[in-house]
Amino acid sequence: MSETPDELWVDDHAGPVVRPYAITRGRTRHAHGDFDIISLVTTLRPATPHDIGIGPEHASILRLGTRPQSVAELAAYLQLPLGTIRVMLGDLLERGLVHIQEPQAPDGFTDTHIIEAAINGLRAL
Repeated sequence: MSETPDELWVDDHAGPVVRPYAITRGRTRHAHGDFDIISLVTTLRPATPHDIGIGPEHASILRLGTRPQSVAELAAYLQLPLGTIRVMLGDLLERGLVHIQEPQAPDGFTDTHIIEAAINGLRAL
């Protein structure tokens, strides 16, 4: 039995389904770059009626961000792909609604010689 086009957009448990590209208006990247999956997101202020373009998913991020949450946690809670969350975070960052704390590498960890030695060691196994 084949489904009609209208049935493809409705989930029995969740109701109407919105595709991730519809949430981001077809964007796959935001001008503010890619956020690491362990970057911490904190809400700076709630959205106001003047914040045009804030959708329900954006509002959910703002509610979850009252406590610091990683990008991965937000994606899991909202059941959305990381790419979609990153685009929406860029929107919120651009409007000054969130603060994003990128992870900091420990001193000396960015030395490429250490990484190359680890790769060579793994290859030797």
